[in-house]
Amino acid sequence: MSTIIDIANAVAAELNGGAFSRPIQAVRHYKPSFDLAEMKDLHVSVVPRGMELSGASRSLAQTDVQIDIAVQQKLATGDAAEIDALMRLVEEIADFFRTRRLSACPGAAWVRTENVPIYSPEHLGELRQFTSVLTLTLKVMTA
Repeated sequence: MSTIIDIANAVAAELNGGAFSRPIQAVRHYKPSFDLAEMKDLHVSVVPRGMELSGASRSLAQTDVQIDIAVQQKLATGDAAEIDALMRLVEEIADFFRTRRLSACPGAAWVRTENVPIYSPEHLGELRQFTSVLTLTLKVMTA
């Protein structure tokens, strides 16, 4: 298996074993694509995003792996309380990975989490759907 796939699977497994303000079922995808009707249920998608290889020393290579975690749901009311709850979940997921080692890939160390933009205004306005994407960067050192 490849490093990025192993890490994406490990991220999904960690999410599924975590405790959050609402229950989630994270699924690894290459291209998450759902019908709008399916979006009434919360979707948490884990997607391999990128990989950067560099030399760390004469004998070590560093691989920075980026994994996207998308949190999506069609809004029932679209009011601030409903959106706040989803934003809280996104922040909980971001906090969950801070300094965490992945059980299935203990050699992968958390480097940073990005959430820019914090949600998609286009999805909110056009689809009445909340979409937020976190990008995790994890570092793996190999000989």
